[in-house]
Amino acid sequence: MLQRELGEMMQRDGKGRYGGAMITVTKVNVTRDLSLARVFLSLFATNEKEELLEKIQSQAGEIRYNLGKRIRNQVRHIPDLEFFEDDSLDYIENIDNLLHDQ
Repeated sequence: MLQRELGEMMQRDGKGRYGGAMITVTKVNVTRDLSLARVFLSLFATNEKEELLEKIQSQAGEIRYNLGKRIRNQVRHIPDLEFFEDDSLDYIENIDNLLHDQ
């Protein structure tokens, strides 16, 4: 549920708030006590991924607040959010390039 809701929020806000970057939520890991959610993002259509990730991290409180408004009737506690870049697609592409070069 968190992945779906955050994904919709990022898709909607990505165009205006994040300079037209396409942001996809690839995975969300929640701690056992539901106090923290680690959100993994794929960042496309931007050359400055680190700056974009820092901007998203600095807005974690606002994102959590907006998430809370969307799912407040479905959960008791909205977890704190930590954002990380999911570079698995880059890793897969690199492996694919290495295999094709040989």
